[in-house]
Amino acid sequence: MSIEKLIDKMIQEAIARGEFDDLEGKGKPLDLDAYFATPEDVRMGYSVLKSNKFVPEEVDRLREIGELKESLKNCSDEAEKSRIAKILHDRELALSIILERNKRKR
Repeated sequence: MSIEKLIDKMIQEAIARGEFDDLEGKGKPLDLDAYFATPEDVRMGYSVLKSNKFVPEEVDRLREIGELKESLKNCSDEAEKSRIAKILHDRELALSIILERNKRKR
């Protein structure tokens, strides 16, 4: 049996068992624009990172900063506001350092 036929058989068996029924994005069209906009030499690496839910450090910092700004906006306790503002300042500083480091690598 050829490798292609073996793979096809395994896929058909997995479909019959329902292993593909609850995949993320089921029933939605694939958006491959970002995939093909990524340079070919890094495409596979980015794809692996994305499929494993890995995000770059600067993206994680931006998410944290957004959450902290929202918390600060909704906070009524002055002591808590001060604590959140300090953490926010620290995260913004960390993001600036990361971005500067990335600029220097290029």
